[in-house]
Amino acid sequence: MNGTILIRDTLAELAQHKLRTFLTLLGMIFGVGAVIAMLNIGEGAEREALKTIETMGLRNLIVEGRSFDETTLLEHRKHSLGLTLGDVHAAMATLPGVTAFSAERSIERYAIISHFGKSDGEASGVSPSHFELSSLPFTEGEPFTEQQDRIAAPVAVLGSAMARQLFPAGNALGNYVKVNHVWLQVIGVLDEPYQGSQDFQGVELGGEQNQLFMPLNTAQSRFSSGHLAAELDAFRLQLADGTDTAATARALQHLLQYRHNGIDDYTLIVPAALLAQQKQTQQIFNIVMSCVAGISLLVGGIGIMNIMLATVLERTKEIGLLRAVGATRKDIKVQFIAESFAIAVAGGVLGIVFGIVLSELIAFYSGWAVSWSLPAIVLSFSICALIGLSFGVYPAMRAAELDPITALQTD
Repeated sequence: MNGTILIRDTLAELAQHKLRTFLTLLGMIFGVGAVIAMLNIGEGAEREALKTIETMGLRNLIVEGRSFDETTLLEHRKHSLGLTLGDVHAAMATLPGVTAFSAERSIERYAIISHFGKSDGEASGVSPSHFELSSLPFTEGEPFTEQQDRIAAPVAVLGSAMARQLFPAGNALGNYVKVNHVWLQVIGVLDEPYQGSQDFQGVELGGEQNQLFMPLNTAQSRFSSGHLAAELDAFRLQLADGTDTAATARALQHLLQYRHNGIDDYTLIVPAALLAQQKQTQQIFNIVMSCVAGISLLVGGIGIMNIMLATVLERTKEIGLLRAVGATRKDIKVQFIAESFAIAVAGGVLGIVFGIVLSELIAFYSGWAVSWSLPAIVLSFSICALIGLSFGVYPAMRAAELDPITALQTD
């Protein structure tokens, strides 16, 4: 059978029953749309997780001190001093693959002001390497140096939100801010952070934008702290490429347990493990949603088979006439398979449009990230076409096997 004639006859037959054809398409449209929307949202979530984890440092190990009530803290201090620089140096000396560190100590602040405004943000002292290890870029100025940290220089770096609060006109660099009773000169302003999730696998993120950073020695020498407070509130270790993150994390856990006399007054965060957990959760989500979407496509395929079987009964006399004028069984079979395939292809194309619109609507109303995945579109369309082709075979065989004489005598 000529290909052009086959396509023309197929489209003409489907056009004669527009409503029936459209209702048959719906199963494929919803199935393909669901697959595309699910995979696009999954792809967006994965890229969002990667961007989020970059702010923590994929090759970092982060240790944060835990908060306790005063009675519990007093009991803990009998056995453990909390996080200290000694912990950091011990980790640097004993753990293989550790290339750098940064330490942090929070300031008990009661006022952060400038000549132009005030801020309700936080203040902390950090090592000069903190900005590099935390992937915090600068929009202007630069981080403080090891020399400035060594001499406890009165300098500060502002987060983007705090810079806007203290200096609405945008003239932060070179000006001064007052933290409690100490004036600090602003030497840098952080770039606007990635506006992703503020919580990743239970770990809070994004606080840097409303924070003031000063050299760690400046914080320790110019600001007082409570008598039970630990020397550090947190520190992070950077690992070399190729280092076994999980094994190093276990070694660090054992080291801290030994140094803290078994007191669990800290939390160890492994960003690489958090990312792996996120991927596993996303994979489970994708599998479940793929099964749901697959069922929808399967129902659509059954709908195609059902309508094509009904068409065979409806066109029995036509099939007999075609056989009588010379059409072969193969011609009849090809004609009916082409019709079911055309329905699936049309459903796939409309399903792609529906999936794109559905993804945008979900992203708009839920705030979820969406990332377009060409493999997802190709995969869903291919499965749709394959299902249409497969479910059209049986009705086509039924049509081809009809006896021409009996078919012509059918009312």
